[in-house]
Amino acid sequence: MANFHVLAGPNKKKAVAQPTVRQISIADVFDALRRGLDDFWEKPSHYVFLCLIYPVIGVILITWTSGGNALQLIYPLITGFALLGPLAALGLYEISRRRELNLDSSWTHALEVRNSPAIPAILAVGAMLLGLFIAWLLAAQALFNWLYGADVPTSITGFVSDVFTTQRGWTLILLGNAIGFLFALVVLSTTVIAFPLLLDRDVGAYAAIETSARVMIANPVPIVLWGLIVAVALVAGSLPLFVGLAIVIPVLGHSTWHLYRKVVETPPAKRRRVKH
Repeated sequence: MANFHVLAGPNKKKAVAQPTVRQISIADVFDALRRGLDDFWEKPSHYVFLCLIYPVIGVILITWTSGGNALQLIYPLITGFALLGPLAALGLYEISRRRELNLDSSWTHALEVRNSPAIPAILAVGAMLLGLFIAWLLAAQALFNWLYGADVPTSITGFVSDVFTTQRGWTLILLGNAIGFLFALVVLSTTVIAFPLLLDRDVGAYAAIETSARVMIANPVPIVLWGLIVAVALVAGSLPLFVGLAIVIPVLGHSTWHLYRKVVETPPAKRRRVKH
């Protein structure tokens, strides 16, 4: 029964109507971003505080890989944040949800997602994302081994110079980004609104993933544009030693909630009730 709940939601005696997917425009994508900015500026210091852990993690990852002869994994680890981003922003979805309902939206409520009845399904989808993240790292390492073999640069300057000035380096860039794009497309197609949907309605992991796929099919151009915006914003936020992520991540998290509201029609009676 527990497994069924994770996959299909709690209502096992009667069929639950699938969430209705709407078609949106490019203008709706930018409006979701605008609304996400509004949520962020409501109490920016609280939200930045919530996300300071991400720049710290980024610096730790670079330090670890630089000291462990794993320079080739720095870029995959950085870009891999995009694969785990939908899960990492759970608390931000909750803040936007509470603000939408005119409830107290102070940053401490971000931790209340742990009380969601959909936590088992959320963890199941999160496990899928973690698996994709690990698969991306393994693919990146396999590509590097194929191109470089035992001839591995041992310093950051030597590695950067080799990547940008040799044929094998450019092959690594082109093939690596192509493979990364495929992983990102899978994540975008299966989880673009999965976590906001699960916070809003305990529909089960399968329905959340299936609804995300239907959103992509119904809105290929707006959703791909959204994915491109997310990728560019994460790269821009990563450049100044990841400090920019303290702003980029909360804005994208809040915006994702508003994108969900635009593409999925959720009956008010089905929305999860919360206490003030």
